[in-house]
Amino acid sequence: MQENFWHGKRVLVTGHTGFKGSWLSLWLKELGAQVTGLSLAPQTEPSLHRLLGASTDDTDILDIRDRDAVLAHVLRSRPEIVFHLAAQALVRAGYRDPLGTFEVNVRGTANLLDALRASEDVRAVVVVTTDKVYNNPENGLAFMESDPLGGHDPYSASKAAAEIVAASYRNSYFAGRNVGLATARAGNVIGGGDWAEDRLIPDAVRAWQAGAALHVRRPKAIRPWQHVLEPLGGYLGLARRLWEAPEGVEAFNFGPNHGEAASVGAVLRLAERHFGGKGAGVVLGDGSEGPHEAGYLVLDSSKARSELGYYPRWGLSETLRRTMEWYRAQREGADALSLCLADIRDFVGTASQSERERLAG
Repeated sequence: MQENFWHGKRVLVTGHTGFKGSWLSLWLKELGAQVTGLSLAPQTEPSLHRLLGASTDDTDILDIRDRDAVLAHVLRSRPEIVFHLAAQALVRAGYRDPLGTFEVNVRGTANLLDALRASEDVRAVVVVTTDKVYNNPENGLAFMESDPLGGHDPYSASKAAAEIVAASYRNSYFAGRNVGLATARAGNVIGGGDWAEDRLIPDAVRAWQAGAALHVRRPKAIRPWQHVLEPLGGYLGLARRLWEAPEGVEAFNFGPNHGEAASVGAVLRLAERHFGGKGAGVVLGDGSEGPHEAGYLVLDSSKARSELGYYPRWGLSETLRRTMEWYRAQREGADALSLCLADIRDFVGTASQSERERLAG
């Protein structure tokens, strides 16, 4: 058994109070890392961050747009590995507040990277963007990392701009210092503990738990759905690769296996079946309601498979079964921390020996 790569590593997670950040911080703590976090206060009620308790050793509640506060945190916590998840992460919120979205996602990323430029300790930085960074002609093809960046809406454009900011800092400041910096582009994540607005599964759970029908704007839209642990496992592997061999590591897609992308309607049919309660069903729209959102978005993750050993393990049905069981158990009184730890252990347990070593170090 190899010594755990993560044990004792000083790791900073920005956005640690969010859905993905809460899961990632918990997983890192289980691996023995010294985790610090900087983020806004939790934006949902309930909040997975609050339900999990102390999953970081040091927390700063601050705005990523506050350059001086970000710099002060970096200089105090002296992170060796950084996962940048802090973001305005919703498409429709981007339409409502485009300037705020650009400030958080572009300026916030620049603030963090500029603070890390002053650090003598950092060795690896993973900037998490989105599958929506690509110029999307909706031609039925899966995006590869070499495809052009774009962004029809403010959220997507802000994340594409964050990719350019990250590349600029990598080329200008980090490449000559043996500091690895890469971006991670993940698909639509599903898992227990997400209570954000305007996300399919949280909206469905809220509606069905209340005995109400769920109104869906675009049931035919196709997305690369995956359990939240799938990309998080990819981020862990990417960070280790950056630590060990940073040269030439730039961007990676993390999506489900080929053929697992599915329409919103198909996801809801599976989710409703696994929900197992007395929800009032689904009301399907015709796609015309609200601002533009892409109708087809699929990722090609073959680069991550070949270079990082990334292999998604849970298919869509298994992902939805576990997610709905998580929400049901938590509503019935089960401890969120125990539910998350059980999922993490099951996820790692389904990996091959080589994959388990990659995930644990």
